[in-house]
Amino acid sequence: MHRPAPVTGLLAALAGLAVAAVAAALVSQHVFDMQPCPWCVLQRLIFLLVAAAALLGVLWRTLPGQRSAAAGLVVTALAGMAAALWQHFVASSSASCNLTLADRILSTLTLDARLPQVFAAYASCADAKVNLFGLPYEFWSMGLFAAFALVGAWLLLKRLR
Repeated sequence: MHRPAPVTGLLAALAGLAVAAVAAALVSQHVFDMQPCPWCVLQRLIFLLVAAAALLGVLWRTLPGQRSAAAGLVVTALAGMAAALWQHFVASSSASCNLTLADRILSTLTLDARLPQVFAAYASCADAKVNLFGLPYEFWSMGLFAAFALVGAWLLLKRLR
């Protein structure tokens, strides 16, 4: 059984928005020279996982598929919120991000070696502290992750019953 187009369209829009967030981070890095720390880069990876979760629901249009996608949205978005909060309240006070959880995850996955232009960290967490329109960069990220979590929860609770 296929779900109505609005759910599929919403999930496709969420995937696009998550990829756009990574694109904005890459523009910030490569055009405006805002070098990322490991926690910044980990959030890029989580945004791509959010996009993958949303695309799961686009491709698997049954009720179980879209419920799985919505649950994946919630879980990955909550992980992203945790990473953004950790970056702001803990890591940004540290002179070094070496051997933190973010650094270990990225090293283990070897994404920094495979796609350094996207996943390599070039700054410490303290050096990567940047405000964008008066708010810390990671708060923009956290707000977007919160929106993804809320939409995923709404899809689970209301739309996909």
